Amino acid sequence: MGTPSETVNEPSSPLHIAVVGGGITGLTAAYRSVERAQESGRAVRVSLLEAGPRLGGVVSTRSRDGFVVDDGPDSFLTDKPWARFLAERLGLGPRLIATDPAYRASFVVRGRRLWAAPEGFQVLAPGRLRPVWRSPLFSPLGKLRITLEACIPPRHASGDESVASFVRRRFGREALERIAQPMVAGIYGLDPEDLSLETTFPRFLLLEKEHGSILRALRSARGSRGYAIESSPAEPDREGRFAHKSGGPRLGLFESFDGGMQVLVDALAARLPAGAARTHLRVEELRAGPGGGRPRWRLLTSAGEQAADAVVLALPAYEAGRLLAAVDATLAADLSAIAYGSSAVVSLAYPEGAIAHPLGGAGLVIPAREARRVLACIFSHRKFAGRAPGGQGLLRAFLPGEAAESPDAELAAGAHAELRDLLGISGEPLFSRVARYPRATPHYRVGHRDLVGRIETRAAALPGLFLAGNGYRGAGIPDCVRSGEAAAEAALASL
Repeated sequence: MGTPSETVNEPSSPLHIAVVGGGITGLTAAYRSVERAQESGRAVRVSLLEAGPRLGGVVSTRSRDGFVVDDGPDSFLTDKPWARFLAERLGLGPRLIATDPAYRASFVVRGRRLWAAPEGFQVLAPGRLRPVWRSPLFSPLGKLRITLEACIPPRHASGDESVASFVRRRFGREALERIAQPMVAGIYGLDPEDLSLETTFPRFLLLEKEHGSILRALRSARGSRGYAIESSPAEPDREGRFAHKSGGPRLGLFESFDGGMQVLVDALAARLPAGAARTHLRVEELRAGPGGGRPRWRLLTSAGEQAADAVVLALPAYEAGRLLAAVDATLAADLSAIAYGSSAVVSLAYPEGAIAHPLGGAGLVIPAREARRVLACIFSHRKFAGRAPGGQGLLRAFLPGEAAESPDAELAAGAHAELRDLLGISGEPLFSRVARYPRATPHYRVGHRDLVGRIETRAAALPGLFLAGNGYRGAGIPDCVRSGEAAAEAALASL
């Protein structure tokens, strides 16, 4: 990185944008900065600083014996267009693959059996009543309570509400415990009792406000353009329009790459100028530069000091708070107030013949009331083609933070034992792989949107500083892409 005298910008030097954090958000921010600077012909230098040994953050794919194993996210939601737009700009369109239409069903565990989730169930609410009445997941009283949702008056109180409160209020306890809770936990890794509804599923609030009943709204949507029940705030598409499509977060709306999600990481890294990205380089402290002059910011790193005209902090909120503690203590405290959870992913390979269950879907979720260690499991070789060699199966089990603290061998053995019990697996796995993600999943607790609003207001008062990442307004890959691109655009505009 050089000495301080070698890295401080002089008035005649190119403007410098420093992106701190080399996950998918930081990679996207760095690439968008380079892309836009080239389009405008501006002399802008972009650097990407990552403390860890590799780029990509939680996005990582490993190949082994013909298996394609995603350690972290294995796909992205296509109802949110930003990841797909980015992939197309990178020339990755031909490498995109969709979920196998023959295996788009999902299962819910009850007892020691797998039951298909009612067709059309949209995470928190049923899209149709007939599949609910046919489902063995609910008791007769539970089915009746769901049906009576149309008679429940809308909530008129202002302010945020937990996801659990919303589902109980509108559809009853069984709908929450037997479907919504495991689906929500599989997405956010958080108990819906604590999860913010307005931050994660704002369209349900809109439907209740406009129609008074979610069932009436979805019934009306089937005869019109419909609503997209998204798992983060509604945002306009590339032309500024809001998407209104039928359905919600369901398996048919996910895509990945033929070589796993690492394909996106590698493509972004390859588009950066030589030497722009540095790993094993930790930013220890962030200091404001001279008022009104260049540089605006000084970054004290493990390899010396850098100066920057704009800084994008593409980090977990608590890490951004650490760097800003000496700059704005109130902002740092608010950033640190965003909680994060840990998790682990255990990938297990088997001969297909060793799995008695036909696996006629893409995965399963397990309600908390079942008291198992595994939260969910993806049948990777069913969900996407090419994830396992012919005649082999690949399962990915998700475990919460408290379980993730166990040794690797114990985690793998525990996941194998539970899946053996549920899927009728015989014999030991061909191999197992454990990936851990400490404090990697943001928890959007009730009141999260107000907290983020305060954070954004205070950050806007610091010229040349921009926050990006999954801790603010969306946790999925498309949300991270959008956040990184927005921060890059704002950073360039500030220069």
